[in-house]
Amino acid sequence: MIAWFRQHGRALAAAVAKVRAQPMTSALSALVIGIALALPAGGYALLSNLSGIAQRTSIEPQLSLFMSTEAKAAETEALGKRLRADPRLAAVRFVPRNEALAALRRTGALAEVFAALEHNPLPDAFVLRPRDAAPDALDALAGEYRRLPGIAHAQIDSDWARRLAALIRLARSGIFLLGALLGIGLVAVTFNTIRMQILTQREEIEVAKLLGATDGFIRRPFFYLGVVQGLAGSVVALSIVSLSLAVLDRAVQSLAATYDASFQLSHLAPADAAAVAALAGFLGWLGACLSVSIYLRQIEPS
Repeated sequence: MIAWFRQHGRALAAAVAKVRAQPMTSALSALVIGIALALPAGGYALLSNLSGIAQRTSIEPQLSLFMSTEAKAAETEALGKRLRADPRLAAVRFVPRNEALAALRRTGALAEVFAALEHNPLPDAFVLRPRDAAPDALDALAGEYRRLPGIAHAQIDSDWARRLAALIRLARSGIFLLGALLGIGLVAVTFNTIRMQILTQREEIEVAKLLGATDGFIRRPFFYLGVVQGLAGSVVALSIVSLSLAVLDRAVQSLAATYDASFQLSHLAPADAAAVAALAGFLGWLGACLSVSIYLRQIEPS
């Protein structure tokens, strides 16, 4: 067992020595791999932030009924009794127009605008929580209430959140597809790099075979070289993603400040960063494995 670990240690040291011996070539390979990995990794990080927004925002379906500004108090009261008696509704909350205006005046971004108004332009409203959250049931309920006297508008408040969640799912599928395509490109880059290394060391490999070196002994340093290149590319990718998120975070915080909100982009979690590094190492090993399997067969001592 000790001899086995010693052999792998020597193979790893040989791979690192090859990287150091060709700093420019190794740096360019790591840069290409890093850019290829940074695109899906950065997209995943942005989607994780959007998913956090969607999860923090309640998407419990609510139906808002806005009364006509000409509706009389008696009509509003009668509608409230009818809604509270409807068994399809789990909760009914009445929002008077004066209370809605006061809430908007407390909003920093809109305080000056609403403070300058001489008359209250807002209508009375009812916020309803249906028992059945199915989209068809919500649409049917909204269509029925739109026809009631005194109702100016009916709106399903969770539609935007549902659309956001659907868009995030679609974008996540696109990110995974992009990651798969770029992963194939990463394998191709490693494949070509290892091929060049094999061709460069052709005479050395022939001599090693003449001396009785096994295929495993010859292949092992190339496998480790592929892994090292993949890991170096993952370091570049994570650095690019971290720097990009830091730059975008400033712009996002400035935008959130205009809405009197606070939001900060979160970077990749340690587990996600480790997954990126592990995937890069595996793809590097796979490219090396394919290249070694094809080209070492063509090298036989003469």
